[in-house]
Parts: sequence; C-alpha cells; structure tokens
Amino acid sequence: MTKRPKVFVDADVLFAGSASPSTHSASNVVLRMGEITLLNCITSQQVVTEVERNLAEKLPDKLPEFRLIVSRSLKVVADPTPTDLAPHIGQANPKDLPILVAALREDCSHLLTFNVRHFKPQAGCISVQCPGAFLLDVRHRLSTLRGPERWTEEESE
Repeated sequence: MTKRPKVFVDADVLFAGSASPSTHSASNVVLRMGEITLLNCITSQQVVTEVERNLAEKLPDKLPEFRLIVSRSLKVVADPTPTDLAPHIGQANPKDLPILVAALREDCSHLLTFNVRHFKPQAGCISVQCPGAFLLDVRHRLSTLRGPERWTEEESE
C-alpha cells in the first residue's frame, strides 16, 4: 500500500480551478482529486488569502465555490516565518519563497503552479510542475500498474 502523494497547490492553480467554467480543466481535476482523497492537497494561508482577494476583485460570484473547494479539497497550513525562509533564499523568487518553504515543510512531493520558472529548489527535494504536466505523469503511472493478473479491455469496462 502506498501513501497518497502530498501536493502543494499554488495560488494560480487554486484560482484557475475555482474560476474554471469547466470541471475538466487540469487545475479543477487536481482539486477534485484532493476532494475524493486520491491526493493530499495542501496550501498555505497566504495562498488562500491571495486567491480570495483576487476572486473578490475579478470574479466575486465564484467566491462561494472557492470556499467550498478549500473546505473540501485542501488542508490549509500556516505560512512560514522569516526564520523558516532564510535557509532557502535563492531557491525561488522572493515573493514565491514562502510557497516553496511551506511545500517543503509539509513534505510535499510536488508543488503545482503555472509559474514553474519562479522556483529553483535543490535537486531531488520537490517536483515543481504545472497541473497539466502533473496529470500526464499520474496518467502514465496509472497505465503501468499491474495487478496479480493482467487486466484486459473487457475486464476494465
């Protein structure tokens, strides 16, 4: 039995998933995977505050859906302190450093963001991906699973 992956969700992914008119957008799918407990989706208070402010300004009618997604899909953790940030300076743009440090502190395997270039973590400590690339990796991993006996097309339908 393997543990569910811990995935940190950045503000842009949370905004996109909350504002998306489609339930098939990559951001929305990741959040739904958190809701049905296929993933442990984590974010920080800073992210929630930023998304709530941006939605209130740009798409206020989406705020109730956003709040529901947060309550059902995400574990919201405290923001890192300045002392927590110091050892990681240079691994992310200064405004994004608290996001990286929160993800590392929570032992997340992935940080999902559309701003991949803003993050430069030490090799091997966390994978920074956009939601679409993450879902392609998940799909690939699922396609390689084998049970005690090989599944056939008829059995999976």
